[in-house]
Amino acid sequence: MNIRVGYGFDVHQLKKDRPCILGGVLIPSNIGPDGHSDADVLIHAICDALLGAANLRDIGFHFPNTDARFKNIDSKKLLAEVVKLLATKNYRIGNVDATVVLESPKLNPHIQAMQKVLSSVLNIEEDAVSIKATTNELLGYVGREEGVNASAVVLIFKD
Repeated sequence: MNIRVGYGFDVHQLKKDRPCILGGVLIPSNIGPDGHSDADVLIHAICDALLGAANLRDIGFHFPNTDARFKNIDSKKLLAEVVKLLATKNYRIGNVDATVVLESPKLNPHIQAMQKVLSSVLNIEEDAVSIKATTNELLGYVGREEGVNASAVVLIFKD
């Protein structure tokens, strides 16, 4: 069995009146991540982790922010494409372990919904999608509510 591990990280600036979409779930908030797509940092970190594990470059290579096709795109569509790319190399996803760093809004009430959405796109059990939320203890760009970041570790395998 061929087993690989991948790591991904993403960061986006926070802006007023932007939708706050994390893990494919709209979170009630007056600020949200800003970017070319819907700026879902959690999904972007997972995409990069999966692509890296399969040695398929990174999210910017496959979905460049200079391409109008990806303007305001739902990041779940990007993740679905990444899953298809892995399948072309006969990889299956074992599990995802991710962390979102954000002062506000609080994410814990939304984690179960994120797990449900992500497991569906990834074609794995909800139990195989771990999402943790933390703050930056008011330090740095996260603490000043200027940005949000996420990191993810994934395990993929071929039989």
